[in-house]
Amino acid sequence: MSAEKRILILGTGGIAHRHAEHFLAIPQIAVVAAVDTQVQRARDFAAEHGIAHAFGSLEEALAWGEFDAAVNATPDPVHKPTTLQMIAAGKPVFCEKPLAVNFEDAMAMTEAIEAAGLVNMVNLTYRNAHAIQMARRMIDEGRIGTVRHFEASYLQSWLTSKHWGDWRTDERWLWRLSSDHGSKGVLGDIGIHILDFVLFGTGLEIAALQARMKTYDKAEGGAIGAYKMDVNDSVAMTVEMSNGALGVIHMSRYATGNLNDLNLAVYGETGALRIWANQLESRLEVCRGKDMETAIWRPVECPVTPRNEHRFAMALLSGENGQPDFRHAAEVQKLLDLCFVSDREGRMLAA
Repeated sequence: MSAEKRILILGTGGIAHRHAEHFLAIPQIAVVAAVDTQVQRARDFAAEHGIAHAFGSLEEALAWGEFDAAVNATPDPVHKPTTLQMIAAGKPVFCEKPLAVNFEDAMAMTEAIEAAGLVNMVNLTYRNAHAIQMARRMIDEGRIGTVRHFEASYLQSWLTSKHWGDWRTDERWLWRLSSDHGSKGVLGDIGIHILDFVLFGTGLEIAALQARMKTYDKAEGGAIGAYKMDVNDSVAMTVEMSNGALGVIHMSRYATGNLNDLNLAVYGETGALRIWANQLESRLEVCRGKDMETAIWRPVECPVTPRNEHRFAMALLSGENGQPDFRHAAEVQKLLDLCFVSDREGRMLAA
Protein backbone atom coordinates (compact mmCIF):
# COMPACT_ATOMS: atom_id res chain seq x y z
CA MET A 1 0.00 0.00 0.00
CA SER A 2 1.17 3.51 -0.80
CA ALA A 3 1.08 6.69 1.29
CA GLU A 4 -2.04 8.69 2.16
CA LYS A 5 -4.24 9.72 -0.78
CA ARG A 6 -5.91 13.13 -0.93
CA ILE A 7 -9.49 13.35 -2.23
CA LEU A 8 -11.32 16.32 -3.77
CA ILE A 9 -15.13 16.32 -3.88
CA LEU A 10 -16.63 18.05 -6.92
CA GLY A 11 -20.27 19.04 -6.36
CA THR A 12 -21.65 19.41 -2.84
CA GLY A 13 -25.28 18.28 -3.14
CA GLY A 14 -26.97 15.57 -1.09
CA ILE A 15 -24.92 12.53 -2.17
CA ALA A 16 -21.64 14.42 -1.65
CA HIS A 17 -22.29 14.51 2.11
CA ARG A 18 -22.46 10.71 2.21
CA HIS A 19 -19.23 10.45 0.21
CA ALA A 20 -17.49 12.86 2.56
CA GLU A 21 -18.60 10.89 5.62
CA HIS A 22 -17.42 7.56 4.20
CA PHE A 23 -14.11 8.73 2.73
CA LEU A 24 -13.26 10.61 5.94
CA ALA A 25 -13.63 7.36 7.88
CA ILE A 26 -11.11 5.45 5.74
CA PRO A 27 -7.50 5.18 7.00
CA GLN A 28 -4.89 6.61 4.61
CA ILE A 29 -7.54 8.76 2.89
CA ALA A 30 -7.83 12.52 3.45
CA VAL A 31 -10.60 14.70 2.00
CA VAL A 32 -8.75 17.94 1.30
CA ALA A 33 -11.04 20.09 -0.88
CA ALA A 34 -14.63 20.75 -1.96
CA VAL A 35 -15.74 22.41 -5.20
CA ASP A 36 -19.10 23.88 -6.17
CA THR A 37 -20.17 26.53 -8.68
CA GLN A 38 -21.87 28.17 -5.69
CA VAL A 39 -18.74 28.91 -3.73
CA GLN A 40 -20.56 29.62 -0.47
CA ARG A 41 -22.13 26.20 -0.64
CA ALA A 42 -18.67 24.71 -1.11
CA ARG A 43 -17.42 26.66 1.91
CA ASP A 44 -20.37 25.54 4.05
CA PHE A 45 -19.82 21.94 2.97
CA ALA A 46 -16.11 22.14 3.77
CA ALA A 47 -16.80 23.66 7.18
CA GLU A 48 -19.38 20.98 8.01
CA HIS A 49 -16.97 18.14 7.23
CA GLY A 50 -13.72 19.71 8.41
CA ILE A 51 -12.28 20.03 4.90
CA ALA A 52 -9.47 22.57 4.57
CA HIS A 53 -10.09 24.03 1.10
CA ALA A 54 -13.14 25.20 -0.89
CA PHE A 55 -13.29 26.40 -4.49
CA GLY A 56 -15.92 27.99 -6.72
CA SER A 57 -14.78 26.26 -9.91
CA LEU A 58 -13.01 23.13 -11.05
CA GLU A 59 -10.49 25.30 -12.90
CA GLU A 60 -9.43 26.91 -9.62
CA ALA A 61 -9.09 23.54 -7.95
CA LEU A 62 -7.03 22.10 -10.80
CA ALA A 63 -4.75 25.15 -10.76
CA TRP A 64 -4.20 24.48 -7.04
CA GLY A 65 -3.73 20.78 -7.78
CA GLU A 66 -2.93 19.50 -4.29
CA PHE A 67 -5.08 16.37 -4.51
CA ASP A 68 -4.59 12.84 -5.81
CA ALA A 69 -8.10 11.85 -6.95
CA ALA A 70 -11.61 13.25 -7.27
CA VAL A 71 -15.19 12.32 -6.50
CA ASN A 72 -17.48 13.64 -9.24
CA ALA A 73 -20.86 14.33 -7.60
CA THR A 74 -22.05 16.93 -10.12
CA PRO A 75 -25.40 16.74 -12.00
CA ASP A 76 -25.54 14.04 -14.70
CA PRO A 77 -24.98 16.27 -17.78
CA VAL A 78 -21.87 17.75 -16.15
CA HIS A 79 -20.13 14.40 -15.59
CA LYS A 80 -18.50 14.23 -19.02
CA PRO A 81 -16.89 17.68 -19.30
CA THR A 82 -15.69 17.78 -15.70
CA THR A 83 -14.36 14.20 -15.75
CA LEU A 84 -12.47 14.86 -18.98
CA GLN A 85 -10.87 17.92 -17.35
CA MET A 86 -9.73 15.83 -14.41
CA ILE A 87 -8.43 13.05 -16.66
CA ALA A 88 -6.40 15.65 -18.59
CA ALA A 89 -4.91 16.72 -15.26
CA GLY A 90 -3.97 13.11 -14.44
CA LYS A 91 -6.52 12.62 -11.64
CA PRO A 92 -8.27 9.28 -10.95
CA VAL A 93 -12.06 9.68 -10.76
CA PHE A 94 -14.86 8.15 -8.68
CA CYS A 95 -17.97 9.24 -10.62
CA GLU A 96 -21.59 9.27 -9.56
CA LYS A 97 -24.07 7.29 -11.65
CA PRO A 98 -24.91 7.46 -14.47
CA LEU A 99 -21.44 7.86 -15.93
CA ALA A 100 -22.92 9.99 -18.74
CA VAL A 101 -26.29 10.78 -20.32
CA ASN A 102 -25.69 8.46 -23.28
CA PHE A 103 -23.44 5.61 -24.41
CA GLU A 104 -21.36 7.73 -26.78
CA ASP A 105 -20.35 10.14 -24.01
CA ALA A 106 -19.78 7.30 -21.53
CA MET A 107 -17.43 5.56 -23.97
CA ALA A 108 -15.53 8.78 -24.64
CA MET A 109 -14.92 9.08 -20.90
CA THR A 110 -13.99 5.40 -20.63
CA GLU A 111 -11.50 5.49 -23.47
CA ALA A 112 -9.93 8.70 -22.15
CA ILE A 113 -9.38 7.42 -18.62
CA GLU A 114 -8.16 4.00 -19.78
CA ALA A 115 -5.71 5.63 -22.21
CA ALA A 116 -4.42 7.76 -19.32
CA GLY A 117 -3.98 4.64 -17.16
CA LEU A 118 -5.95 6.16 -14.26
CA VAL A 119 -7.98 4.40 -11.57
CA ASN A 120 -11.70 4.79 -12.30
CA MET A 121 -14.94 3.69 -10.67
CA VAL A 122 -18.65 4.53 -10.81
CA ASN A 123 -20.83 4.63 -7.70
CA LEU A 124 -23.42 1.99 -8.51
CA THR A 125 -24.63 2.04 -4.93
CA TYR A 126 -26.36 -1.32 -4.69
CA ARG A 127 -23.02 -3.09 -5.03
CA ASN A 128 -22.86 -2.10 -1.35
CA ALA A 129 -25.62 -4.62 -0.54
CA HIS A 130 -24.19 -7.58 1.32
CA ALA A 131 -26.85 -9.89 -0.16
CA ILE A 132 -26.01 -9.24 -3.82
CA GLN A 133 -22.33 -9.84 -3.17
CA MET A 134 -23.06 -13.16 -1.44
CA ALA A 135 -25.52 -14.19 -4.15
CA ARG A 136 -22.92 -13.62 -6.85
CA ARG A 137 -20.39 -15.67 -4.88
CA MET A 138 -22.86 -18.56 -4.63
CA ILE A 139 -23.63 -18.42 -8.36
CA ASP A 140 -19.92 -18.33 -9.24
CA GLU A 141 -19.40 -21.38 -7.02
CA GLY A 142 -22.11 -23.25 -8.97
CA ARG A 143 -24.39 -23.63 -5.96
CA ILE A 144 -27.61 -23.17 -7.96
CA GLY A 145 -26.35 -24.62 -11.24
CA THR A 146 -26.85 -23.04 -14.64
CA VAL A 147 -29.13 -19.99 -14.50
CA ARG A 148 -32.25 -20.45 -16.63
CA HIS A 149 -34.58 -17.65 -15.57
CA PHE A 150 -34.73 -14.54 -13.42
CA GLU A 151 -37.11 -11.75 -12.44
CA ALA A 152 -36.03 -8.35 -11.19
CA SER A 153 -37.63 -5.09 -10.13
CA TYR A 154 -36.84 -1.68 -8.69
CA LEU A 155 -39.99 -0.33 -7.08
CA GLN A 156 -40.70 3.16 -5.74
CA SER A 157 -43.98 4.78 -4.69
CA TRP A 158 -43.33 8.52 -4.60
CA LEU A 159 -46.03 9.18 -7.20
CA THR A 160 -48.66 7.58 -4.94
CA SER A 161 -47.41 8.52 -1.46
CA LYS A 162 -45.79 11.42 0.36
CA HIS A 163 -43.15 9.45 2.22
CA TRP A 164 -40.39 11.69 0.79
CA GLY A 165 -42.61 14.73 0.34
CA ASP A 166 -45.25 15.85 -2.17
CA TRP A 167 -44.01 15.60 -5.77
CA ARG A 168 -46.68 18.09 -6.88
CA THR A 169 -45.02 20.94 -4.96
CA ASP A 170 -41.38 19.85 -4.48
CA GLU A 171 -38.87 20.67 -7.23
CA ARG A 172 -36.66 17.78 -6.08
CA TRP A 173 -39.29 15.48 -7.60
CA LEU A 174 -40.89 17.65 -10.28
CA TRP A 175 -37.71 17.84 -12.36
CA ARG A 176 -37.62 14.04 -12.48
CA LEU A 177 -40.90 14.12 -14.45
CA SER A 178 -39.74 16.55 -17.15
CA SER A 179 -37.42 15.98 -20.11
CA ASP A 180 -36.93 19.73 -20.42
CA HIS A 181 -35.26 19.62 -17.00
CA GLY A 182 -32.89 16.78 -17.89
CA SER A 183 -34.91 13.75 -16.79
CA LYS A 184 -35.04 10.49 -18.73
CA GLY A 185 -37.81 9.17 -16.52
CA VAL A 186 -37.74 6.22 -14.19
CA LEU A 187 -35.46 4.40 -16.66
CA GLY A 188 -32.86 7.16 -16.55
CA ASP A 189 -33.19 7.57 -12.80
CA ILE A 190 -33.04 4.01 -11.47
CA GLY A 191 -32.65 1.82 -14.55
CA ILE A 192 -28.87 1.72 -14.22
CA HIS A 193 -29.22 0.36 -10.68
CA ILE A 194 -31.54 -2.53 -11.48
CA LEU A 195 -29.64 -3.46 -14.65
CA ASP A 196 -26.38 -3.52 -12.69
CA PHE A 197 -28.11 -5.55 -9.96
CA VAL A 198 -29.09 -8.12 -12.61
CA LEU A 199 -25.76 -8.18 -14.44
CA PHE A 200 -23.64 -8.39 -11.32
CA GLY A 201 -26.03 -10.66 -9.44
CA THR A 202 -26.28 -13.27 -12.21
CA GLY A 203 -22.77 -12.91 -13.59
CA LEU A 204 -24.30 -12.94 -17.08
CA GLU A 205 -24.56 -10.39 -19.88
CA ILE A 206 -27.72 -9.27 -21.64
CA ALA A 207 -27.74 -10.51 -25.26
CA ALA A 208 -31.09 -9.01 -26.35
CA LEU A 209 -33.83 -6.86 -24.85
CA GLN A 210 -37.28 -5.48 -25.48
CA ALA A 211 -38.65 -2.56 -23.45
CA ARG A 212 -42.09 -1.00 -23.07
CA MET A 213 -42.54 2.37 -21.34
CA LYS A 214 -45.59 4.22 -20.08
CA THR A 215 -46.11 7.86 -19.18
CA TYR A 216 -49.29 8.50 -17.20
CA ASP A 217 -51.43 11.63 -16.91
CA LYS A 218 -50.57 13.25 -13.59
CA ALA A 219 -51.82 16.84 -13.86
CA GLU A 220 -54.24 18.92 -15.91
CA GLY A 221 -52.64 19.80 -19.21
CA GLY A 222 -49.74 17.45 -18.48
CA ALA A 223 -47.72 20.08 -16.63
CA ILE A 224 -47.22 21.78 -13.28
CA GLY A 225 -45.78 25.24 -13.81
CA ALA A 226 -42.64 24.97 -15.94
CA TYR A 227 -42.50 21.19 -15.53
CA LYS A 228 -43.95 19.35 -18.53
CA MET A 229 -44.54 15.76 -17.40
CA ASP A 230 -43.50 13.80 -20.45
CA VAL A 231 -41.06 11.11 -19.28
CA ASN A 232 -41.63 7.42 -18.54
CA ASP A 233 -43.14 6.49 -15.16
CA SER A 234 -43.04 2.70 -15.54
CA VAL A 235 -40.89 0.39 -17.67
CA ALA A 236 -41.18 -3.34 -18.35
CA MET A 237 -38.39 -5.27 -20.06
CA THR A 238 -38.00 -8.78 -21.42
CA VAL A 239 -34.40 -9.90 -21.84
CA GLU A 240 -32.37 -12.85 -23.05
CA MET A 241 -29.06 -13.44 -21.35
CA SER A 242 -25.75 -14.52 -22.86
CA ASN A 243 -26.33 -18.16 -21.84
CA GLY A 244 -29.90 -18.23 -23.22
CA ALA A 245 -31.65 -17.62 -19.89
CA LEU A 246 -34.78 -15.46 -20.05
CA GLY A 247 -35.80 -12.80 -17.59
CA VAL A 248 -38.04 -9.86 -16.88
CA ILE A 249 -37.06 -6.50 -15.40
CA HIS A 250 -39.46 -3.80 -14.32
CA MET A 251 -39.21 -0.45 -12.60
CA SER A 252 -41.91 1.96 -11.50
CA ARG A 253 -42.70 5.06 -9.45
CA TYR A 254 -46.26 3.80 -8.99
CA ALA A 255 -45.42 0.74 -6.88
CA THR A 256 -47.56 1.54 -3.84
CA GLY A 257 -46.30 -0.11 -0.67
CA ASN A 258 -42.67 -0.02 -1.79
CA LEU A 259 -40.36 2.77 -0.73
CA ASN A 260 -37.08 2.02 -2.52
CA ASP A 261 -36.97 -1.72 -3.08
CA LEU A 262 -34.80 -3.82 -5.37
CA ASN A 263 -35.72 -7.47 -5.90
CA LEU A 264 -33.93 -10.19 -7.83
CA ALA A 265 -34.88 -13.86 -8.01
CA VAL A 266 -32.45 -16.11 -9.88
CA TYR A 267 -33.58 -19.61 -10.84
CA GLY A 268 -30.96 -22.25 -11.66
CA GLU A 269 -31.11 -25.93 -12.53
CA THR A 270 -30.08 -27.03 -9.01
CA GLY A 271 -31.38 -24.19 -6.85
CA ALA A 272 -32.60 -20.63 -6.65
CA LEU A 273 -31.80 -17.37 -4.87
CA ARG A 274 -33.96 -14.42 -3.82
CA ILE A 275 -32.33 -11.08 -3.06
CA TRP A 276 -33.94 -7.94 -1.64
CA ALA A 277 -32.19 -4.66 -0.96
CA ASN A 278 -32.84 -1.02 -0.23
CA GLN A 279 -30.40 1.80 0.45
CA LEU A 280 -29.62 0.57 3.96
CA GLU A 281 -30.37 -3.14 4.24
CA SER A 282 -30.44 -6.36 2.24
CA ARG A 283 -31.30 -10.02 2.66
CA LEU A 284 -30.77 -13.28 0.79
CA GLU A 285 -32.73 -16.55 0.71
CA VAL A 286 -31.90 -19.84 -0.98
CA CYS A 287 -33.87 -22.89 -2.08
CA ARG A 288 -31.62 -25.83 -3.01
CA GLY A 289 -30.93 -29.49 -2.28
CA LYS A 290 -33.78 -31.31 -0.52
CA ASP A 291 -35.61 -28.00 -0.03
CA MET A 292 -36.34 -27.94 -3.78
CA GLU A 293 -38.84 -30.75 -3.30
CA THR A 294 -40.87 -28.78 -0.74
CA ALA A 295 -40.19 -25.25 -2.03
CA ILE A 296 -38.66 -24.16 1.29
CA TRP A 297 -36.56 -21.00 1.28
CA ARG A 298 -33.91 -20.49 3.93
CA PRO A 299 -32.11 -17.28 4.92
CA VAL A 300 -28.40 -17.01 4.08
CA GLU A 301 -25.97 -15.17 6.34
CA CYS A 302 -24.18 -12.50 4.31
CA PRO A 303 -20.79 -11.18 5.45
CA VAL A 304 -20.28 -7.43 5.40
CA THR A 305 -18.88 -6.19 2.09
CA PRO A 306 -16.81 -3.03 1.53
CA ARG A 307 -18.69 0.02 0.25
CA ASN A 308 -17.83 1.48 -3.15
CA GLU A 309 -15.96 4.33 -1.45
CA HIS A 310 -13.74 1.77 0.27
CA ARG A 311 -13.19 -0.10 -2.99
CA PHE A 312 -12.09 3.13 -4.66
CA ALA A 313 -9.78 3.90 -1.75
CA MET A 314 -8.25 0.42 -1.98
CA ALA A 315 -7.77 0.89 -5.73
CA LEU A 316 -5.99 4.21 -5.18
CA LEU A 317 -3.74 2.77 -2.50
CA SER A 318 -2.90 -0.42 -4.41
CA GLY A 319 -2.89 0.93 -7.96
CA GLU A 320 -5.20 -1.89 -9.06
CA ASN A 321 -8.50 -0.68 -10.50
CA GLY A 322 -11.74 -1.52 -8.70
CA GLN A 323 -15.24 -2.43 -9.82
CA PRO A 324 -17.66 -1.21 -11.06
CA ASP A 325 -15.45 0.71 -13.48
CA PHE A 326 -16.17 3.21 -16.25
CA ARG A 327 -16.30 0.53 -18.95
CA HIS A 328 -18.96 -1.46 -17.12
CA ALA A 329 -21.06 1.66 -16.53
CA ALA A 330 -20.76 2.56 -20.22
CA GLU A 331 -22.00 -0.90 -21.22
CA VAL A 332 -25.00 -0.49 -18.91
CA GLN A 333 -25.65 2.93 -20.46
CA LYS A 334 -25.71 1.24 -23.88
CA LEU A 335 -28.51 -1.02 -22.64
CA LEU A 336 -30.46 1.96 -21.30
CA ASP A 337 -30.13 3.75 -24.64
CA LEU A 338 -31.37 0.62 -26.43
CA CYS A 339 -34.48 0.57 -24.23
CA PHE A 340 -35.61 3.88 -25.74
CA VAL A 341 -35.04 2.54 -29.25
CA SER A 342 -36.86 -0.72 -28.48
CA ASP A 343 -39.88 1.13 -27.07
CA ARG A 344 -40.00 3.46 -30.06
CA GLU A 345 -39.69 0.66 -32.61
CA GLY A 346 -41.72 -1.91 -30.70
CA ARG A 347 -39.28 -4.78 -31.11
CA MET A 348 -36.53 -6.77 -29.44
CA LEU A 349 -33.00 -5.58 -30.13
CA ALA A 350 -29.65 -7.36 -29.95
CA ALA A 351 -27.49 -5.88 -27.22
